[in-house]
Amino acid sequence: MRAIVITAAAIAALSLAACTKPADKAADAANAASNAASAAAEASTAANTAAEAANTVAATTAANETATAAAANAGDTAAAAGAAAEKAGDAAKAAGDKAKAASK
Repeated sequence: MRAIVITAAAIAALSLAACTKPADKAADAANAASNAASAAAEASTAANTAAEAANTVAATTAANETATAAAANAGDTAAAAGAAAEKAGDAAKAAGDKAKAASK
């Protein structure tokens, strides 16, 4: 009796294994492809976000560099204007001294 129960259990197990649906490789492949596409889309979004952030940083840096250069140029221009004004003042003083000497 025990042998019959063991044999019946073995036959049932083998029948169950034989009757189950085989693995659906096409569905598994489709799921894997879908997952890969989703991961690629997420990577693309992350790359775009990083590129936008880099562009913002680059634009800010370029604007700062331009402003710094403009300030330096303005400073140079102001210095040159100051030097020209000083030179003009010296020339005016010399002309005044000359006129004073001539009037004596």
